[in-house]
Amino acid sequence: MKGYCSRLVIGIILLSLILSGCGQTGTQQTSETPEDVPGFYMTDSFGREVFVPDEVENIACLYSFAGYAVSLLGRGDDLVAVPDGLQRDVMLVEMIPQVGQAAVPRKSGKINIEELLRQDPDLVIIRGDTARDQKEVEQLDRAGLNYIVVEYTNIKEQQQAISIIGEAIGRKGQADAFNEYYNGIIQRVGDVVDSIPEDGRARMYHSENQALRTTHSSTLPADWSKAAGVVSVSVGEELNLVNNDYYASLEQVLLWNPEVIIANENSAVKYILGNPQWSGIKAVQDKRVYQLPQGISRWGHPGSVETPLAILWTAKTVYPEIFGHIDMEKEVEYFYREFFGYQLSPEMIQQILSGEGLRKPKGEV
Repeated sequence: MKGYCSRLVIGIILLSLILSGCGQTGTQQTSETPEDVPGFYMTDSFGREVFVPDEVENIACLYSFAGYAVSLLGRGDDLVAVPDGLQRDVMLVEMIPQVGQAAVPRKSGKINIEELLRQDPDLVIIRGDTARDQKEVEQLDRAGLNYIVVEYTNIKEQQQAISIIGEAIGRKGQADAFNEYYNGIIQRVGDVVDSIPEDGRARMYHSENQALRTTHSSTLPADWSKAAGVVSVSVGEELNLVNNDYYASLEQVLLWNPEVIIANENSAVKYILGNPQWSGIKAVQDKRVYQLPQGISRWGHPGSVETPLAILWTAKTVYPEIFGHIDMEKEVEYFYREFFGYQLSPEMIQQILSGEGLRKPKGEV
């Protein structure tokens, strides 16, 4: 009987050890798991419930807008990884030297996960296109990285993206202040342009980067153009989609015959003004072809955070007779001082408004 009891006790002990070992296999935590790292859950642009550490010190932005937004919200010095396009922005690198020193782990549209991990990021911010790439998402998940997705197609969604980033990096107050300013600009412009009947509004063509790359419906440029009180001639039209960018044909632009043309690149302005094929367009004949300003980014570009300034500048440029009260030099000085803590010289303000010399060509970084 005693031998039976001993064997029974030993069996129970062995069984408990086996069960205990099985339980540990499924629940063992590493130092990177939420249970061991103080933090919180938040919702990103994709509706994902994402864990974010309380202490986000190293920030990796694999999307240009995210890098601009982090800089806008006062955390640019904590960027450890950025897209290479940010390092071409002369004013941004001058304001925040860390941008020029950060790693560039995403080139040719793909993430170099080893390079990203070497930066030891506490938070990674990616764009919607990256989040839709299953292979990219899988390697981020395997690496155990905390990442949020930001995406937008209009003004409201861009403001939400700013709020999401602000919450994630501990700058909610700054994000709220920026969005309040953003809405204030929309209101100021709207109070004036609302008096212009729809059939009396200027017809504008927006050249994004290249002469024939333009604005499509359901995009941020389509929305901010409307807020500026103009009719964007390419919106609602059938355009060619190439690598997520939209292009018009020259024949379409000739038929639209816009009264005003704005462009994000000086090379596009020179091409349009110097090409005989464009010479019959009203905007060219009237010399109403303008380059959008360039600050830390190209104003009015889909990835820019300077959208409020683009709205104000476009309204004043297109309708100078009713926006004579707007002093763009003062508006520019206020914006960068208020949101970047950067005091611009009069010469720098003029360079921003000219749009020239503040973005290096590809290959120069």
